Amino acid sequence: MKIHAALAATLVLALAACNPPVADYTDAEAPKALKLNDASHDLIVRFLAGSDRLAHGEAERLRRLVANGEIGASDRVSVSPAGPPALAKRRVERIASEMLRYGMTVGTVSLATVPRDTAIVEIGRALVTLPPCPNWSSTAVPADFTNMRKSNFGEMVASPTDLANGQPLGLAAGGPAAAAVNRYKADKVVLPAASSALPIAAPQTNAPGAGNSPGS
Repeated sequence: MKIHAALAATLVLALAACNPPVADYTDAEAPKALKLNDASHDLIVRFLAGSDRLAHGEAERLRRLVANGEIGASDRVSVSPAGPPALAKRRVERIASEMLRYGMTVGTVSLATVPRDTAIVEIGRALVTLPPCPNWSSTAVPADFTNMRKSNFGEMVASPTDLANGQPLGLAAGGPAAAAVNRYKADKVVLPAASSALPIAAPQTNAPGAGNSPGS
């Protein structure tokens, strides 16, 4: 019984620490301090010599990185290609077309030094650590007609990286935007191809009339 009583007292103290009395607890004492950590990393993508074609296995490696979560939809992907301007542009477009398979767009960054016949792909990612305790400095009354936010009201962002800096301005990516419109009009989701990183493969359908016997 003494052990259970001690455990109960510990739980009460822990809850009290995160929910102290309103009279002794102000909003200034409970700032919504978010801790933002940079988790960005780089990878090098190889091309065939003097070409915009990916080296053997590079497309599969990108697919695995997406499948493993090392490249995520909320990451900011930037490409720094090697080569003369025209070739560098085609190499960026090649990587962009690969990433578009997984609904991701890429930007371009110019670096002074990039290994020959490669591109440095920067995966911009941030991790957010929330405050240890909620902010209950104001009373959560059932009916509040002041239309004011509660002290524990939080914010939502599309990506934690948006807390570090805003999205770069520019034209919208045509591919994802058009795909969203098509899904809306068709009222259905188009399954990815079998070679996609996602675990669901598109059903294999025959060409119109193929495999149907007369009169079927």
